[in-house]
Amino acid sequence: MMLECPGAGRFKQPVPEIINCPYCKQEMEIWSDEARAICPSCKKEVMRQGDTAGCLDWCKYARECVGDKLYARYLENKSIMLKDKIIKALENYFGQDKKRIRHARKVMDYAEEILRKEQADWHIVIPAALLHDVGIEAAEQKYGSSAGHYQEREGPAIAKETLRRMGLEKKDIDEICLIIANHHSPGKVNTDNFRVLYDADWLVNLKDEVKTGDSDKLREMINKIFLTATGKKLAEEIYLQGGRR
Repeated sequence: MMLECPGAGRFKQPVPEIINCPYCKQEMEIWSDEARAICPSCKKEVMRQGDTAGCLDWCKYARECVGDKLYARYLENKSIMLKDKIIKALENYFGQDKKRIRHARKVMDYAEEILRKEQADWHIVIPAALLHDVGIEAAEQKYGSSAGHYQEREGPAIAKETLRRMGLEKKDIDEICLIIANHHSPGKVNTDNFRVLYDADWLVNLKDEVKTGDSDKLREMINKIFLTATGKKLAEEIYLQGGRR
């Protein structure tokens, strides 16, 4: 069947393409007009990624072609594939500083939890969550301090180079770096992506800012700090209702 491509402005004939399933490594077929397919061997859903992503990665009509729900799932899956590469890069950068690596991973975990409820972009928030504190070491070396404004100053350049090597689009890198450059400064960036990252970071940091036994002070801070309904709910569950930490 001939399909009209809004990006190319002409009709085109879908064709089958052969890729390797990322789960079982067996060859499988995916059509050029599909964003996903089921592997006949392991029966898992496979989304287009990397070299097989085709126009989903660059065409401004990609969302229109495959629909909002499927395109959102594609971006979520893309972020999951990307995060493993970023984690490895972060581990190489921080070396034996396990504390900062654990913090980044914990913020990422909370960001993923918030993303399942809030409208934001996985492929922006997850890299920002992992790299938001990447400027700490440079700040300490340059200014003798890890204060937030120094992190914001030094982090974007390091994050930009890391993401550039991974082949991210410039517009995505720019947005991620803008979040990193303001992750201690709410109000300067007014986007859903920033709000999710900001809340995820505070879900980890709140325990260090106030005595967790002071429920009145905690409730006051939660109401003041958190920018998303999901972040606020999680903070109440964790810090006021004796939930997980």
